[in-house]
Amino acid sequence: MRSHEGQFSDNRPIRRTPQEKRKLVAELKETLANLKPSAAPSLRATLQARIRELEAELATAPPPRR
Repeated sequence: MRSHEGQFSDNRPIRRTPQEKRKLVAELKETLANLKPSAAPSLRATLQARIRELEAELATAPPPRR
């Protein structure tokens, strides 16, 4: 089945608002904190990299419009 223009299946990144990014960072930090010690090191590294990436995006984001 083919996708239509504008669908999420168009292989485009999902655009998130700064509020959504902050929420995602909090959820990822919570997930990282709740990982068992037996979790794969690559999983921890992936979560930490994603958190750093989102925090960098939030730091460089333009101020919100009023």
